[in-house]
Amino acid sequence: MSTMNDERSLVRELARQVAEIAAERRMQEITQRWRDVNALRRPDRAPVWCRPVGCWKELLPKETLVCRTPWLREIEYGFRQVLVKREIDDDTPVDPWFAVRAVFRVSPENVWGVDIGRHESTEEGGAWGFDPPLKTPEDFERLRQPTYTYDEAETREALDRANDLLGDILPVRLECGPHLSGTLCHYAAALRGLSEIMWDMAIDPDLVHRLMAHVRDAALADADAVEATGLVTPDNHGPMTCSDPIGPEPPDGRYTLKNCWCHANSQEFDQVSPAMWDEFLLEYQKPLFQRYGLVAYGCCENLTKKAEGVLSIPNLRVFVCSAWTDLDRVLELVGHDYCIMWRQKASAVVFPDDTETIYNDLEEGLRKLQGRPYQIVLRELQTLAGHPDRLHVWTRAAKELAAKYC
Repeated sequence: MSTMNDERSLVRELARQVAEIAAERRMQEITQRWRDVNALRRPDRAPVWCRPVGCWKELLPKETLVCRTPWLREIEYGFRQVLVKREIDDDTPVDPWFAVRAVFRVSPENVWGVDIGRHESTEEGGAWGFDPPLKTPEDFERLRQPTYTYDEAETREALDRANDLLGDILPVRLECGPHLSGTLCHYAAALRGLSEIMWDMAIDPDLVHRLMAHVRDAALADADAVEATGLVTPDNHGPMTCSDPIGPEPPDGRYTLKNCWCHANSQEFDQVSPAMWDEFLLEYQKPLFQRYGLVAYGCCENLTKKAEGVLSIPNLRVFVCSAWTDLDRVLELVGHDYCIMWRQKASAVVFPDDTETIYNDLEEGLRKLQGRPYQIVLRELQTLAGHPDRLHVWTRAAKELAAKYC
């Protein structure tokens, strides 16, 4: 059985390996590639990135971890993920620091004043179902606005602990940003239920407006609370939104959300008409988007018929074109004025026994994207389907073709 000293030594050795990766010459090239494409400059080739999500259990089983101390085990897992991604060899930017999140206390503790439930599947990997707390209009009276309060003492303790463990290997950096995202539909669906929201839009629209105003105001208040600390850190690093600094350097050193990215989408509104999406979601998201310097919008939803609405978003820079969105329509509308994040269909990558189809699908899309600012992103993977090297194969193909169609 490992001791605390053994675990600390292991984590420190992993930190050294991560620091070496962060210092590699290729990391400068990766960072510049992302910065160029997100600034609408022409990179040496489009950046290629995959997010394993559910298939980490196949790439890095939890039972292979050594540390048993929860805090050290979490750090070990994060560092080992970096090493796995280095082997896959995609364009994952690796930061030359160790991030510690600022600690905030939220009241009420369950955020919204009501407990959000789920119906869990009895099968491993099965889908869950909504069990929303707002089952009747009367339940809306139970909603509360969350309040986020900075905990300086807890934050200082977390920073000191990280510095003691890693500070001589990876500089420790405080990171501070909002807790609630611009994807307001996610909170609304969890509170009211997806089917219920669909019905409400048709038969009780005022109820939807009430709910969307509530989650919008909560996100705006969260943004206010975070900015009031003076600790906001720019988030123009990491995959997808690694970019040049956003906005001017503040003379007093106090960054705001104008120096940051906002990621948001409308996945819960995928089946909603463009008009209803605009009325019941986008108009509530826009006030939040105006607070940020740059916006990336979209995820797995089909935005083909909503593309013009997406282009009305303040500060939009990245248009996320999912596998269900018509790429030709996006290309027609965005021109060279936005970066296109071209998302791949995970099932089409991991399930085929041959890889020729993967290569052909990539080439067909990249031929169309050639000359435009674009990223190639594979996310929402839940399994490798018995193909343990599939992400390596996909990455090599995507990088080769991105260089060919730059």
